[in-house]
Amino acid sequence: MIIRQIATGDMANFSYLVGCEATGEALAIDPGFDIEPLLEEARAAGLNITTIVNTHGHPDHCAGSGELKRLTGAPIFMHAADASSRIPADRLFNGDDEFRVGRIVFRVLHTPGHTPGGICLYAEGHLFTGDTLFVGDSGRTDLPGGHRPTLAASIRRLMTLPDDTVVWPGHDYGPTASSTIGWEKRNNVNAKEYGYFVDPLTDPPA
Repeated sequence: MIIRQIATGDMANFSYLVGCEATGEALAIDPGFDIEPLLEEARAAGLNITTIVNTHGHPDHCAGSGELKRLTGAPIFMHAADASSRIPADRLFNGDDEFRVGRIVFRVLHTPGHTPGGICLYAEGHLFTGDTLFVGDSGRTDLPGGHRPTLAASIRRLMTLPDDTVVWPGHDYGPTASSTIGWEKRNNVNAKEYGYFVDPLTDPPA
């Protein structure tokens, strides 16, 4: 699996290009206001963008979806709870689901709380978290549709994934550009509040 983390825009956003080495097909995650870096990375890696996924409906994560679809012909996927007329989605998820890009199987995890239709994508030990989980923090819940207890439940669910799962967030807000589920259990500022804190002294990593 080929992963390219792409910094874009003025809000420390990350878009992602995830490619299948066997087929050259690629997934574009969260094309925001500037899609040219995504296109450049695809060209440089010899990848063909065949699917677009918006992890949620905020413009900094989906504003470029329509133009990217026009240029590549790739369909747009997102959760039905965040769909709107300004996002021309071709497939709407209604809960957990799966889809393929080349030979890569992506699990869609419905993780509401930041928005009602927030999702994360899990494939081959990698978790693309949008604005649900950041490195050392979590998404805000003071915008329309946000709900902190719901987000807490979503994040507790993510913490059941293997500790070595790599976390790829939707913003560069943390001390590093990525982390792992195990690291988040021990270091995330919301860990105790969200009920998944692991004390590294009493419960060290295996």
